Amino acid sequence: MTTFVDRVELHAAAGNGGHGCASVHREKFKPLGGPDGGNGGRGGDVILVVDQSVTTLLDYHHSPHRKATNGQPGEGGNRSGKDGKDLILPVPDGTVVLDKQGNVLADLVGHGTSFVAGQGGRGGLGNAALASARRKAPGFALLGEPGESRDVVMELKTVADVALVGYPSAGKSSLISVLSAAKPKIADYPFTTLVPNLGVVTAGSTVYTIADVPGLIPGASQGKGLGLEFLRHVERCSVLVHVLDTATLESDRDPLSDLDVIEEELKQYGGLDDRPRVVVLNKIDIPDGHDLAEMVRSDLESRGYRVFEASAVSRTGLKELSFALAGIVAEARAAKPKEEATRIVIRPKAVDDAGFTVVREEDGLYRVRGEKPERWVRQTDFNNDEAVGYLADRLSRLGVEEKLMKAGARAGDGVAIGPEENAVVFDWEPTVMAGAEMLGRRGEDHRLEAPRPAAQRRRDRDAERDEAERAYDEFDPFQ
Repeated sequence: MTTFVDRVELHAAAGNGGHGCASVHREKFKPLGGPDGGNGGRGGDVILVVDQSVTTLLDYHHSPHRKATNGQPGEGGNRSGKDGKDLILPVPDGTVVLDKQGNVLADLVGHGTSFVAGQGGRGGLGNAALASARRKAPGFALLGEPGESRDVVMELKTVADVALVGYPSAGKSSLISVLSAAKPKIADYPFTTLVPNLGVVTAGSTVYTIADVPGLIPGASQGKGLGLEFLRHVERCSVLVHVLDTATLESDRDPLSDLDVIEEELKQYGGLDDRPRVVVLNKIDIPDGHDLAEMVRSDLESRGYRVFEASAVSRTGLKELSFALAGIVAEARAAKPKEEATRIVIRPKAVDDAGFTVVREEDGLYRVRGEKPERWVRQTDFNNDEAVGYLADRLSRLGVEEKLMKAGARAGDGVAIGPEENAVVFDWEPTVMAGAEMLGRRGEDHRLEAPRPAAQRRRDRDAERDEAERAYDEFDPFQ
């Protein structure tokens, strides 16, 4: 059964905003109570937060679909809806968040570091918040916005100062078990280590972490064996330690050829050429191993490597190795630029920047793109004539009609607001901004030439009643 997962695809869905409420205060002896519809609540966010107690992405491998709660709708009596609860997803330290195209969205390093994977939708305004001097009793409210849905890829890159690399059964797990308090699984067969193991080492005043990366074999950078799956765990390290087996039983292997193979795989993977290298000739407690180590030491030193002879069984050479690695790690830490406080840069938008564009497409359609008009469209209840008229007023005040005219739009031309996959398309009819003076019954707007069937039926009934009353008044029983 899988117990370690370091790459998953997460389907994050933020909560939807609650709808605003259209309500009128009704109380005895208060015939003009006015609008009292409350606002809808905000939808919950989906937030990734680094938690030191989490070491794997296994939970998201089994449950990749995560959704925050929705905001509650507003109610009468000026009662606003409850906000949706944010969904906090704990992730391991060193998690990289990417989009489906492989672009890095966030690199989460350090306890408490967070990233909003899905933004909750805004709650819609109730009719109490929409009331104005011209529109004293709105018969509509704004809809809540849908929450953001996004698919992201999460990759775990172990945060370690030292990475042990080498062939399977080279003794990496044994070394980390004696250098630190880590207790990895150890056996005498290949691929004993199936997950990266982390240990904390103290050498004098320096404390550093060391990672045992699962064994590499030829072709690992192309996906053979376990190497490709775990090579990403060496990307953050300050120093690479080649653990070479001096007591291998395979006749076609020796420390120098093993080193060449592993270096070739690291080169093919890329991005690790600048890391200092250290070579550990392991298992010298075996007589043949000690002799072989003495034979290859000079060749390795001539290549520029610092060479250490060690044995996890007899613990020979471990102290020298530990302090040498501590020195390299300390130098790497000192060379890093000091972290500075994040500078807050405020870039206000230009006063005349309406924040939208109008583009005429090849098929003659005029497309309007912008945060405000697209959000206003999402919040509009198109079953309510007055709400549609309110949208027309907002677009006119923003300058959409003026830009359409400058772009060459004429009455009857098609206009789309929003992206191609989710746009509202209508035939444009130039209008003038108007307000309450053009409104009829609550929920209706006389600017719309094609009223809803229900509204038309009400008008027909009113006309029939007026005609009957007029006929009754003109009736003379004495004629």
